[in-house]
Amino acid sequence: MKTGVSQAPGDYVYFKSQVPLHKISIGDKQWKYYDFGPKSVPPLICIPGIAGTADVYYKQILSVSKKGYRVISVDIPRVWNHVAWVHSFEKFLDTLSIYHIHLYGTSLGGFLALIFAQHRPRLVKSLVLSNTFLETHKFAAAMPWSPIVNWTPAFLLKRYFLSGIRDGSHEPFIADSIDFVVCQVETLSSDDLSSRLKLNVNVASVGSLLLSDSFITIMDTNDYCAVPQQLKDQVSERFPGARRAILKTGGDFPFLSRPDEVNLYLQLHLRRVGGEAQLDNLLGTSNDDGAEQSNNDNNGGNNFGNLPGQRNDGANDSAYQPGSSGQNGDNNGFTVNKLSI
Repeated sequence: MKTGVSQAPGDYVYFKSQVPLHKISIGDKQWKYYDFGPKSVPPLICIPGIAGTADVYYKQILSVSKKGYRVISVDIPRVWNHVAWVHSFEKFLDTLSIYHIHLYGTSLGGFLALIFAQHRPRLVKSLVLSNTFLETHKFAAAMPWSPIVNWTPAFLLKRYFLSGIRDGSHEPFIADSIDFVVCQVETLSSDDLSSRLKLNVNVASVGSLLLSDSFITIMDTNDYCAVPQQLKDQVSERFPGARRAILKTGGDFPFLSRPDEVNLYLQLHLRRVGGEAQLDNLLGTSNDDGAEQSNNDNNGGNNFGNLPGQRNDGANDSAYQPGSSGQNGDNNGFTVNKLSI
């Protein structure tokens, strides 16, 4: 794994030139986020994992918004427990006058999405969960030094973060995704890192949801990720009626390494759960400007079964595997449950 400064991908450079990063203070918390697409429809809000920032979903923002959807990608603010997360996220939505949302969360972001859906069910219309978990007990047990995390130097925290990313040789698209996330970790402050670790190890579990399983999609990679397979299986067992989307490869960051497949599944999920698209008035770039453009590339299909070359493994499980290139791993995950990426 390379830890030096890498040249930014060309599509990321384009993204940064087109989409402004917003920063707003709500109470004592600062929220950083991107907001792209028609503002008149309920947004898909992307919540990153412990090592991610709002930038890691730039490929989703560029692609999914072209289909008429509003996409918001957020940084996790400096909150130190799950109750504070729920309150701060709700205030963020209130500030943006957003009253209904679809949530896409990966790893820790998926856990936070579930916690929010549990405590604020009236706001959450649907969930997409990727390589995530239902409880933090294993992470807490593997990090006995968590009480002193606030006093740990930033360079040690970054080293700990990066130790959770699988090292060694990778397919080029996975290696590029790792390099991008490593660069994002370098931008995080000591407080950012500490607060995310706290969210990852504070003992908590997801309770019952009012949201029907039919409004949940579970999108996991089938090669490896930092979240152990046992924890991912618990998510599938909790929501047996959820639609499942299996990516053969993609590692910890499929939204970067397999963006075409992830974006397609996100669009199909939104169509299936009744997500609104505004096809005649696309790509507003911020809350207060009117930069918009039209797009004619609107693929059809209302559910995952419309994809060619897919397979359905069961009425309730509904697992589909895209015909992606690259190796098909053993799906064992990490055996060391110290960190979720």
